[in-house]
Amino acid sequence: MKYRLRLEGKIAVVTGAGSRAAGIGNGRAAAILFAREGAKVLLVDTNTAAAEETLAMIRDEGGEAEVFRADVTSIDDCRAMVEKTMSRWGRLDILDNNVGIRGLGDVIEVTEKDWDQVMMVNIKSMMLTSKFVVPVMAAGGGGSIINISSVAAFTPRSSKPYAPYAASKGAVISLTRAMAIDHAKHRIRVNCIAPGAMYTPMVSADDVSEELRDRYRRASPLGIEGTGWDIGHAALFLASDEARFITGIVLVVDGGLTISSSTR
Repeated sequence: MKYRLRLEGKIAVVTGAGSRAAGIGNGRAAAILFAREGAKVLLVDTNTAAAEETLAMIRDEGGEAEVFRADVTSIDDCRAMVEKTMSRWGRLDILDNNVGIRGLGDVIEVTEKDWDQVMMVNIKSMMLTSKFVVPVMAAGGGGSIINISSVAAFTPRSSKPYAPYAASKGAVISLTRAMAIDHAKHRIRVNCIAPGAMYTPMVSADDVSEELRDRYRRASPLGIEGTGWDIGHAALFLASDEARFITGIVLVVDGGLTISSSTR
């Protein structure tokens, strides 16, 4: 029996498809895995150089993708992103919302400007991308939307205050569940991934010490370090027809951190 690629014939949009530093982040991993499994992928990022690196990786494996520069906090850019996908490939089956930023401080320390920025990037962007993706997905018979949250939504760090980040990632879960109900009639599945303490280019860019990396590793009951590939594989599953009966869930990918008494 011939092996059928899991996303054969599918068209995917991955936001945050570059990486903030060298290596494989969540968006880059998802984009590579989608293409590896037969999808054609629009690589969306504000950093076109980083997205071009992802494109080169995909093409080296014989996959098909294209880079598109967009700021997903801009309604015009989100509209243009979908228009580009439709003009290039004529349909849209998968949206993987990966864009996010950190937000430090408790409610006393955080400034109004910083709070608003975190909410705009981490949650408003998902509403804006989905605003234009949902109608074309619905017209095409359905699809899969994957939003990236964080275990910080239900287990905020004890080592430092992360109130705006935790609040925004909790909102991602609520938005995911609302969208799953709202658009089930369009055969659109909407799910969420909650990564734990992963070692990704975003983390390495923060100059995380080896001591802190080891602490994160030991906080997982599995005793191993999570990477962008772990989130990418979770996204691949949720994008595929293997998850055809799954919608509105939060898939926790954290090595068991949230069921442990260990703190981060």
